[in-house]
Amino acid sequence: MGKKEPVAYAVGDEEFKLFMLVPKMNAIFGVGDRVYIGKDTAAKKRDVIDHVKSRIGYGELTNNALAELEYAVVEIVKLHEDRFIRFFNEAQAISLRKHLLEEIPGLGKKSVEEILREREKAKFTGFADLTERAKIKVPEKLVARRIIEEIESPDLKRYLFVSK
Repeated sequence: MGKKEPVAYAVGDEEFKLFMLVPKMNAIFGVGDRVYIGKDTAAKKRDVIDHVKSRIGYGELTNNALAELEYAVVEIVKLHEDRFIRFFNEAQAISLRKHLLEEIPGLGKKSVEEILREREKAKFTGFADLTERAKIKVPEKLVARRIIEEIESPDLKRYLFVSK
């Protein structure tokens, strides 16, 4: 029987890909810590992770990893606030009856109409501005919910944030 190696689960902060990582011997890091997994080993950037064991699917996450996923995604969304505010500022209609903003869980027609009215006056500058002007409560959590939906579902009609 082969020896077991410690593993950590990670979500990428650009395309939201899921990974199983093997930490370096005696590496210390905690839940929610950002770690470098790129190829730049010469510059010693990869100081915690030895190697990427594999890319994994949502169904391969442990219960603990699943429990932490939403928290991790919300933190990534906050960290890249400009990217997601740009989505609220630039999203367009999909058809005569549906707007792309309606793909975000928790945003119905009335919320979308309010967002569109407010962004005509001025672009949103951040989540706080979106919350104040369009009355959207905790938009980073709504975006995170959509991202998790996209990670979880391999057959959605439309992917807004996750690379497939």
